[in-house]
Amino acid sequence: MCTAATYKTKDFYFGRTLDNEFSYGDEIVVTPRSYCFHFRSMGSMESHYAMIGMAHVVDGCPLYYEAVNEKGLGMAGLNFVGNAVYREPVEGKDNVPSFEFIPWILTQCVTVKEARVLLEKINIDNRTVNDKLPAASLHWIIADSTEAITVESVKEGINIYDNPVGVLTNNPPFNLQMFALNNYMGLSAKDPVNNFAPGIPLDMYCKGMGALGLPGDLSSESRFVRAAFVKMNSVSGDSEMESVNQFFHILGSVNWPKGCCLVKEGEYEITTYTCCCNADKGIYYYTSYDNHQISAVDMYKEDLEGTEIYRYSPVHGEQIHMQN
Repeated sequence: MCTAATYKTKDFYFGRTLDNEFSYGDEIVVTPRSYCFHFRSMGSMESHYAMIGMAHVVDGCPLYYEAVNEKGLGMAGLNFVGNAVYREPVEGKDNVPSFEFIPWILTQCVTVKEARVLLEKINIDNRTVNDKLPAASLHWIIADSTEAITVESVKEGINIYDNPVGVLTNNPPFNLQMFALNNYMGLSAKDPVNNFAPGIPLDMYCKGMGALGLPGDLSSESRFVRAAFVKMNSVSGDSEMESVNQFFHILGSVNWPKGCCLVKEGEYEITTYTCCCNADKGIYYYTSYDNHQISAVDMYKEDLEGTEIYRYSPVHGEQIHMQN
């Protein structure tokens, strides 16, 4: 289970939480412009836009969970179990397995508008990386500084939704997630007004009561509502530190502490990492479950004309600044 979000101040920020009970060996991966992608059906691509994000690397190939390219376009895949449907390759379509979908878009597209053109021809097919890695059931958010969309491959076909809140979680399908916001239109960051019974002296006995009713559980629909409310009401300065700090606070509203979601005896789903990428500057910021200090990798400090990926293991172990 995961939550993705966008945020705009002076720069554009894109990131997500990844919630799971284990890690695949995640790494921050920079893919330079001359790394050769060997797509299963779409040939080899030796020259393309560079990108940075979190990935599981298999046989030297990055399987991105989320990434941002050098043009400022971001994309993330989130669990969509029970609803995602992938098909066999179809003649006349751009057949792209789900694990290739993020690099297929980010290698070629500058904007969401350009991504929409590629999506007109796409078939997200059911091929797997190998026998040990089945195709993950996902849907995706694609976003730039001006708009975001959600892409879902379901039994009816490919659905593409405008995403005006720039947030995505898991189930239900995105149109139903957006519909659920209707139930919370009375929430506000402002102090509440007594509409219940104006003739009765009701007191605002604490701050924050304008958001009374905002769901606080860990279900995907509740996280969508909560993240959308926090993001859409979020205020910060536009400096890098203020913007990054605020982004982590937005996603902090949906973090999973260990013990609150039992998967099976002794195993709990947790927020394994949270990331925030400045899509304009190519800087990938992240925290892990056991390290709240923000670490960062700058894409532009690597040779982006290179042919090999650059890999960084996440920093683990809590970092505490002692003041005395």
